[in-house]
Amino acid sequence: MENNNSIIPGFDNEKDDSLSINLGKAEGVKDGLLIYLSGYIDTYNSSFFQKKITQVIEAGYINLIFNCSALNYVSSTGIGSFTVFLKMVKPKGGDIVLLEIQSKVYEVFQLLGFSQFFNIKNTAEEAIAFFAEGASGTGSVFPLIIACPLCSKKLRATRSGRFRCSGCKSILAINDKAEVSLG
Repeated sequence: MENNNSIIPGFDNEKDDSLSINLGKAEGVKDGLLIYLSGYIDTYNSSFFQKKITQVIEAGYINLIFNCSALNYVSSTGIGSFTVFLKMVKPKGGDIVLLEIQSKVYEVFQLLGFSQFFNIKNTAEEAIAFFAEGASGTGSVFPLIIACPLCSKKLRATRSGRFRCSGCKSILAINDKAEVSLG
């Protein structure tokens, strides 16, 4: 992995003991950057997190892939930070993908109703493919109506990702081809 300062000069000038942020080029993604998060994001370090990612966006990276595999906890304030980033990159033609989210962190996104706003993928390849499809203007099968495989409740899906059924509360995964599985 490259040195953070070689990607964004001065990035590592400030550190936080509770959250480690490492940067890597997202090969094949225009204006893309992989951001590896390790630790947790809460009220106490969210301003540090926002400052660092704002620095990334101001450097011209607008297609952000957050690898959350080592992110152990995100508070509602932390989720608010991700929302701020989404509002910063969308007007510039960018987007955000959250990658490899641990189930306990995903639960917070679900409970607060934010999972529907973020593109959540399982692998870096899926994230890169998401940006490649967006750039080529490929048509999407979404939005669509699906039936929960457990309770058969009709649900509206606006994109691929993981969702909680409003009927039986099961977590469902919907891939880019609109295939539904328990998630």
